[in-house]
Amino acid sequence: MPQGAYWTPVADALAHLREKLHPVCGVEGIPLCQGANRILAGPAIALRAHPPATNSAVDGYAFSGPIPEGAHELTLVDDRSAAGDPYTGVVPAGHAIRILTGADVPQGTDTIILQEDITTDGKAIAFNGPLKTGSNARQAGEDMARGQIILPGQHKLKPCDLATLASAGVGRLNVRKRLRVGILSTGDELLEPGAMACPGKIYDANRSMLCAAITRWGYDVRDLGIAPDNRDTIKATLDQAARDCDVILTSGGASAGDEDHISALLQNTGSLALWRIAIKPGRPLALGIWNKTPVFGLPGNPVAAAVCALLFARPALSVLAGAGWVDPVSYKIPAAFRKNKKGGRQEYLRARMTPEGSAEIFGSEGSGRVSGLSWATGLVALPDEAVAIDIGTPVTYIPFGEMGL
Repeated sequence: MPQGAYWTPVADALAHLREKLHPVCGVEGIPLCQGANRILAGPAIALRAHPPATNSAVDGYAFSGPIPEGAHELTLVDDRSAAGDPYTGVVPAGHAIRILTGADVPQGTDTIILQEDITTDGKAIAFNGPLKTGSNARQAGEDMARGQIILPGQHKLKPCDLATLASAGVGRLNVRKRLRVGILSTGDELLEPGAMACPGKIYDANRSMLCAAITRWGYDVRDLGIAPDNRDTIKATLDQAARDCDVILTSGGASAGDEDHISALLQNTGSLALWRIAIKPGRPLALGIWNKTPVFGLPGNPVAAAVCALLFARPALSVLAGAGWVDPVSYKIPAAFRKNKKGGRQEYLRARMTPEGSAEIFGSEGSGRVSGLSWATGLVALPDEAVAIDIGTPVTYIPFGEMGL
């Protein structure tokens, strides 16, 4: 790495973000059916036990247990208990009643035998024991008890969580309002994708990528477009974004060059933290406050922007949205590549898992090769220190799926 400057370790940068950030979103009530991908503002409490009553796990016959070993015969009650149409009487001792899956277990019974394990003439059932008390019965509240915390606050709701909540009688939710994330690209060289190509111009790859990622993470995207390298124009854009957004992500202009206007403007507010992150790809990451709104200045290079968004912006946005800090889930798998890595900074290689379960890396480590992001299904993370990797060496693999992509 270049000498003469302090390079912030990745762990230090993450620790700083985790310590300084806090939720910025208010609270609102919504119907359960709108809850997917929303963040609980507080614990979700079961309003009803599940199951609400002891019920049958099978189609069969209910009676009072236990049943000892040997042959047995029980007289049938001339009725049945079905889901939604429970038997409301009391089953006498020495009797059994037909019961269907999901039906409430009638009074006088506590044990159920499968219909395949009996013979019947319609008036009585015959079967062989033994059978324990409670066999094939789901006990009331064995899944969730009334008043129990079933999901904690800060939990981001998955589709399956809605089934859990509905089963516990929860019909409305108190959730965090959606985090409003502004996405701004900067640079005179940028064109909208699909526009007429011009000499010296490139297409804006970052904005589409970041907008899609933010949407996938469950936040409200505000597309702020492309701002030219004009400080007054960028200032006006940030002024409006601060009124409309909870947080702003910019790409480009985050370093310390003549045209790095984002870092210069944040510097003027006195809030700038300009980090040279000890990371490849990446390095410049600008953090600041613009009119009380957090601003994350990502690198302009698309590969570096993607890596920094996943490593830094994703957990930071999770905190701001009210879901708490999220670390990516990683796995140790064998390398399908060789590399001698120098010490001094972490490296993140575009990678994918082979059919044999090893990690192969993209053919070029150059951050200008944007196509490697599409080729990859995750990242291989290499530590700060120097390492020699050979075929089969365990490496840390982070699937994109574990980072919400």
